[in-house]
Formats: sequence, C-alpha cells, structure tokens
Amino acid sequence: MAELVKIYEDNPNQKELARIAKAMKNGALVIYPTDTVYGLGCDITNKTALEKVARIKGVKLEKANFSFICEDLSNLSDYVSQIDSNTFKILKRNLPGPYTFILPGNNNLPTVFKKKKTVGIRVPDNKIATELVRLLGNPIISTSIKDEDEVIEYTTDPSLIVEKWEHLVDYVIDAGYGGNVGSTIIDLTGDEPVLIREGKGSTEL
Repeated sequence: MAELVKIYEDNPNQKELARIAKAMKNGALVIYPTDTVYGLGCDITNKTALEKVARIKGVKLEKANFSFICEDLSNLSDYVSQIDSNTFKILKRNLPGPYTFILPGNNNLPTVFKKKKTVGIRVPDNKIATELVRLLGNPIISTSIKDEDEVIEYTTDPSLIVEKWEHLVDYVIDAGYGGNVGSTIIDLTGDEPVLIREGKGSTEL
C-alpha cells in the first residue's frame, strides 16, 4: 500500500526525504515530482527495484530507456564517457532544467545496462528530486507516469496518482499538481544536437 507523503518544494522536509531515500536503498519504488511531470523512480543500484519498474512499464530491463536523475553535473563522469567542451557547455547552460540529454555511456553503468551505448541524463529544476538523489548518494532511475487517457497523457494530481498506483509503489510524494508536458529529449552523441522529442524545454539550445 503506497504512502502519500506531503512535501513542499520551497522547503523540503529533510527528515521525510531521508526516510524515503533510506527505503529506496532497500528497494522501495517512489513517485516523485520533477520540473515537468511526476516520475516513477528507484535506486539505480538496486536490481530488484529496477526489475519491478521495468515490469510495471512492460519492458525488458536491459532494453529499457530509463533516465538517470542526477543531483548536478558533478557525477557525470560516473556514467558518461568523455564528452567535448561544446557538449558540456550545452549541458551547463540548460541544466538544471526540463531536458533529458542522451549522452554516450561508459563502462561504469550498472551491470543491467552494460550493453547500452547511451544514457539519458536529467537534472530537474526541482529541489525535492535533487535532494532525494543527494540523500540517496547516487542517481535515481526514472520514467514518467502516464495515464491511459491519451488526452490527459500524464497524471498530474497526487491524490489520483496514489489511487491508481497504491499497489505498485511504496511512496507517492505529494508536492501539489504536476505538469502535463514531458521533458525535451535531445541526443548529444553526434556532432550536432538532434531533437528526439519536443517537450517543456526550449529547442533553442
């Protein structure tokens, strides 16, 4: 049964976030706010939790295109291979922000993602999300939560989210209404940035 936890982004309750981060270390699944839509996430190092997320999304874990939610760009080299200064400037200019940047992965990726050549990096402009990552001590694997209704597309109301997901996740962080436009996805693995999906972030980099 999912627990609904009210946390305000302006001044996130550290005690509550630390409690949730500790549960995530032990495999808990959490729905949490970002600067775009609510996301479903778990600890990147917990294989059992990763498999649960993949099962919920109906994909094979090794083929899943999950984003890595990071606190900032300082840990980039943990999972991303050498990037040029131009690419780094784009990242620095636009993060934190409503973007998912696809970058070349390196050999430090968690075992289940070893075969992947690329990784989607997110640094949301949302204190709850980045604090959760900081307290966890490593990135969160994340995927957005969608609604069956194509018109709505993303579920935005935490009380409805908990109703729908109560038997699938352990915590739903209620930070008020979420957005209904996903992040802008840009591939930075080639010579020029390639727009994969237009979302909340401007395509003018």
